[in-house]
Amino acid sequence: MARAQGKFVVMALLLGGMPGIGSAFMWPQAQPIDVEHSSFTIHVGKAGLFSPFGHDHTVRAPIASGEVDRGKAQVALAVKSASLVVADPGESESTRAEVQKTMLGPEVLDVQRYPEIRFQSTRVEKRDGNSWQVTGELELHGARRPITFTVKESGGAFTGSAIVKQRDFGITPVTAGGGTVKVKNEVMVEFEVKLSK
Repeated sequence: MARAQGKFVVMALLLGGMPGIGSAFMWPQAQPIDVEHSSFTIHVGKAGLFSPFGHDHTVRAPIASGEVDRGKAQVALAVKSASLVVADPGESESTRAEVQKTMLGPEVLDVQRYPEIRFQSTRVEKRDGNSWQVTGELELHGARRPITFTVKESGGAFTGSAIVKQRDFGITPVTAGGGTVKVKNEVMVEFEVKLSK
């Protein structure tokens, strides 16, 4: 399910150009994220007694807007909840449509009440090589929680992943078959973010 909202997502966007992320880059004070060439992918696993009969899900989360402000050492990003799309290439169109409806509905993302997913960085710390530890707040499903993840830079792209727990944001993992098949509470969010030139 899409609760991946996370996914999330959101986090990634930030790293791309925080101040102090590298003297090799000469970014302006505020630089937008290249939304056409940046992406989030959410991986939702299954659990439960009959999980072998369930399905894992892959969700694409396009970035709506985002900006890195070098002067203020801040990064902000937003994703339209309704824009999340269930990919699941191995499933039928009807199955994907059913999962999509559940994901966007009141059981999970509830996009009518919570139309946006947001991330705001609070700290970026340099690690070894071209990597950084990024800390910030993820706002999802009406809840705001701290999140920390590692970002790596290669060829002008910033990549990484983070684990998001649905229950932390008031989302109850979807279940079926009386609980014998259910979605895992933890979802994996992978991202690749680039900045506009």
